[in-house]
Amino acid sequence: MLFYFIIRFPRSEAAKLVPTVSSTKVFTMRSRTNSGVRLDYYQRLVYRTILCYQDPVTGLLPASPTNQHAWIRDNVYSIMSVWGLAMAYKKNADMDEDRAKTYELEQSCVKLMRGLLMSMMRQKEKLEKFKTTQSPLDAIHAKYSSETAQMTASGLQIVFSLDEVAYIQNLVFYIESAYCVPDYGMWERGDKSNHGLPELNATSIGVAKAALEAMNELDLFGARGGPASVIHVLADEAQKCMAVLQSMLPRESNSKEVDSGLLSVIGFPAFAVDDPDLIKLTRKTIVSKLRGQYGFKRFLRDGYKTAKEDPTRLYYEPWELRMFDNIECEWPLFFCYMIIDACFRGDKEAVLEYSDALEEILIKTEDNLLLVPELYAVPAQKVNEEYRHPGSQIRQPLGRSPLMWAQSLFILGKLLQEEFLAPGELDPLNRRLCAEKKPDVVVQVVILAEDKEIQEKLKHFDISVQTIAEVAPIEVQPARVLSHLYAYLGRSKKLSLSGRKSRDVGILCTSKLYSLQDRIFAFTPQLMDQQRFYIASDYELMIDNFKNELNFLKSSWQNVLGRPLVVFTFRQIHLEDGKVPMSIITTIKKLKGGYTVGTRVTLGNLQDFLSTSCITNLSFLGSVEDGIPEKLHPSVQEYLEEHMQKSLSLRPGKLPPVPKQKLDASRTQKKPSHGRKMSLRGTIKRTRSIYRGGEFMESFKKSESVSDETMAWTEDRRNTPPTTNVSSAIHTPRSPSPEGPTKIPNWAPLATKHRTTSDAQYENTEVDELVAMLRETDLLEEQGDILHYLVVYHGLEYCTGVNENNIPVTVKHLLKGLYDKACQQKLWGLVRHSAGMLGKRVEDLAKAVTDLLVRQKQVTVGMPPNHEKTITGPVPEVELRQIIHQAYGDDESTAMLTQELIVYLAMFIRTEPQLFHEMLRLRVGLIIQVMATELARTLKCSGDEASDHLLNLSPFEMKNLLYHIMSGKEFAVSTSSRRGHSVSHHSVVSTKSTKVSKGHIDTLFCRDAEQRDVEKQQGQWLRRRRLDGALNRVPRGFYPRVWSILERCQGIKINGKVLPNTVTQEMTSGELKFALRVESVLNTIPQPEYRQLVVEALMVLTLVVEHNISPYLGEILEVENLVVTANRLFLRDQEKVGGDATLCCIKVSQEKDSSEYEGLECGGAANVCQHFYDSAPSGSYGTMTYIVRAVAETLNCLPRDGQIDCNIS
Repeated sequence: MLFYFIIRFPRSEAAKLVPTVSSTKVFTMRSRTNSGVRLDYYQRLVYRTILCYQDPVTGLLPASPTNQHAWIRDNVYSIMSVWGLAMAYKKNADMDEDRAKTYELEQSCVKLMRGLLMSMMRQKEKLEKFKTTQSPLDAIHAKYSSETAQMTASGLQIVFSLDEVAYIQNLVFYIESAYCVPDYGMWERGDKSNHGLPELNATSIGVAKAALEAMNELDLFGARGGPASVIHVLADEAQKCMAVLQSMLPRESNSKEVDSGLLSVIGFPAFAVDDPDLIKLTRKTIVSKLRGQYGFKRFLRDGYKTAKEDPTRLYYEPWELRMFDNIECEWPLFFCYMIIDACFRGDKEAVLEYSDALEEILIKTEDNLLLVPELYAVPAQKVNEEYRHPGSQIRQPLGRSPLMWAQSLFILGKLLQEEFLAPGELDPLNRRLCAEKKPDVVVQVVILAEDKEIQEKLKHFDISVQTIAEVAPIEVQPARVLSHLYAYLGRSKKLSLSGRKSRDVGILCTSKLYSLQDRIFAFTPQLMDQQRFYIASDYELMIDNFKNELNFLKSSWQNVLGRPLVVFTFRQIHLEDGKVPMSIITTIKKLKGGYTVGTRVTLGNLQDFLSTSCITNLSFLGSVEDGIPEKLHPSVQEYLEEHMQKSLSLRPGKLPPVPKQKLDASRTQKKPSHGRKMSLRGTIKRTRSIYRGGEFMESFKKSESVSDETMAWTEDRRNTPPTTNVSSAIHTPRSPSPEGPTKIPNWAPLATKHRTTSDAQYENTEVDELVAMLRETDLLEEQGDILHYLVVYHGLEYCTGVNENNIPVTVKHLLKGLYDKACQQKLWGLVRHSAGMLGKRVEDLAKAVTDLLVRQKQVTVGMPPNHEKTITGPVPEVELRQIIHQAYGDDESTAMLTQELIVYLAMFIRTEPQLFHEMLRLRVGLIIQVMATELARTLKCSGDEASDHLLNLSPFEMKNLLYHIMSGKEFAVSTSSRRGHSVSHHSVVSTKSTKVSKGHIDTLFCRDAEQRDVEKQQGQWLRRRRLDGALNRVPRGFYPRVWSILERCQGIKINGKVLPNTVTQEMTSGELKFALRVESVLNTIPQPEYRQLVVEALMVLTLVVEHNISPYLGEILEVENLVVTANRLFLRDQEKVGGDATLCCIKVSQEKDSSEYEGLECGGAANVCQHFYDSAPSGSYGTMTYIVRAVAETLNCLPRDGQIDCNIS
């Protein structure tokens, strides 16, 4: 202990103990430079405020002298100053003693970091479990430790063994999911009401993203390491975090519209944001909303240690939160962040500004030590005055003094200001440069032919390509092979760690070359893997996705040595009637030109790009734990030998031939009657749940008494117990996928089926007869109906009695053959249904849903209004598919279409996020209804035909139609018949878009302002409102404006639901939680166009508030009354001028001899005239004009005399 204190004795005091020089003994002394004296002061400050609390056994720092819990966050930040001081001594050493201090400080860092590592390694079981469950209950209390990478890069040896390397590699897998797993955030509080509700936090996601990038390709043994000690991070995982982070900023979470903790994300130490404008916006938002005289508030309505907080409980009641307005505690900690950030940016004025502000609030001890207190609070006796005059009262310091990690950042800031350290020394990995402008990325593209035949076909168009065989010795394989190989990364028998769980590899991973011993591999993108999902069979969609991926690479290929390399394989299945489609030829020729979709590309052979591509070593596949890393792991070797020789091509399957004796036997039996064939035909169509044509709106009005048999499945399933009353029926659940062993999914979708009339007629039909019918017909649609019946009543594993190579042929085998044929012949309706029957799934479905959710978009599936199921948080893939199948029941076609649309929506939100502005909930079922309605309108066909056309659209056309629905662009549909098929082919073609849809999606008012000179088309505004309502789109700034309305009334009533003004006590106007609360009330309105009129009425009410016409609007505002009154005023004016409404609503009203316009011959939703829906928002006969008049007539609070400014243009 004595040695411990002698080493830490202050240098200034030690000088006093030096003996006087005498003639008998001479003590030589070297004078200290001024820099040495200053460093000694900071050393004394570090020891007195930080290191004196370090545990001598574990090396960890407690939260305070009275609280022995060690928080990861506090420890990492607190040790930074020790690390910085060690580098400062190393750089400015005056004498050998200074070098000794350098080593001592470095070892203190190592001891603490290793203490953290050992603490986490003791929780390895939780780490392993979390990779599967992703449950907060299995979290290890430490989401990240990116500072390990920075300290290792600076030369410190923190990791000592390969076992520790394996653990840290699994820790990488742990934090990969940070973008989709709710946690408790930087302050360990979760939702700001402190009820223990986790939520997605931008601070957690940002630091996780920074950690992933910092750890990538980092050798944990430093200069002494080798391939086995290198950490591997899949670039796509960091990119997911980046995308979510960008979509959230400057918001922190659902309950916190902004948080000062984001300063650590946009600046030191994470430097996690690449967009300079977003960094500036976030910093500006934090400063404008949270800065005070004594520091920054953590977030708005933060009650921690305020005078109004009840210290006897940890949580707050919702109504309490508003009490904390303007009296939130202010934390000097964030002045320290701003000083360091300004030093990194070279902003001397900001450094001076925040340094002066910090100096005024530091606490000075008797021995001249400067301490940073935890926070400053308003004294209880001054709270009322602070309410009246925010920022006027003198605050007092509370909490710990010093706050250890604030003290550490203060010392770091001082070392930077006095130039003992350069910014680059605190950031040896150069993360601060991530926001710097970088040169354009050139994407290398290689086109390969599947075989010689395709190679020759391309030569006719003057396109020379190599075949897959000709690129040897480079081996080309699909992305699923790379995914399987990465599953071995991080495996450790000693620690019982299984390695990587995710099977997803994105375009950033497949755009590299990989070396394994003496072999080089190239991998095709995941989007071309036909075995994953049927959408890969559509070459048009593949080309479209291929272009999007090229554009994605341009913006996302960062901090990687070499250029991205994309390998495109052209297969037999992409041919159209044996010919190369012109769209593929056009795409290849554009690639030859060197520029496509705004991206620079270079087209060439694979061997030409070896020297310019990024090559990653798959050294982790060696038998490291067996002591022979140069030899491949036995299971890897077996996998390579088994799979690498397989061709990438996928030949369409065929139905097995029926043996002659079986066929002869079937001929002697009674042949199926024509009536039976006709009754069986159309079985698939009768399972569909899409409302058609005129039923679309009627479904909302008569939702409780829907008689359509296609919707009866839900009640049957809820009220009827599973039964096997059909003789010989074997209800076997379908397999979850066509590959691999049969597994019973949780939802068991075929356990109890609703029987259609034709199904009942065939319950006693012999299977042999059905198989004979299957062979007699050449129409795949008829084969599909027969197989649908067999699956429903006999199950997928039922043996048909036919043998192929002495192997019994099951219904599943026949259905697979049908699926492959339908893919080849592009019969997409049949493809979707058979894929659903087989249990085919989108591998990326859970990821697609998560991509939407983490960008603050909720998702609902199922047909409105009674069968919708809402997905509000990330869920496992099996559970997600269960939710979708429960929502649609027997309707396999729409269930598969829902999966497909979710994937497209996720693509759009990644590439064109502006399409989703002011949308909080994506109602996929309602979008499907609107798509069918739009097709019926465009093709001028019946509802049944529109539903059939929708499900038979190719994946590319489906995506194209969805895009037009989302963007509001006008479109036309061209029709062409295919030879030998009863199904027509439809193409969605953009027409000349109106100004409504150009640029970004704007508010209702701006749309109308831009539309003034455009010729009005009948049905245009009805369609516009119906689309916006179906998409839940609202004007900009809508939710904060609704908040302002609630401040002046007791509540807002919509469709019987009341939104009380008490929510303003709990939530701020900018909170996402508040927006979701408003959205949930609006979504009780089933009719989309009526919903939009209600939104317009709310916007008019906001004008009353913004112009401060009345301080109080009344008790409960019934918004629907405004719409009803506006409609009545509209009809009255229509009667006066002889408008279009005289042909419907007014005519019926006159016939009834009533003063009220009750009849709706036009079919308008919610008893509102359809011509009112089809009116432009502004103008003398616009909807907004009538709603303003309705407000003036309805609200009693408005002045009756004088003029009121009600300009709404």
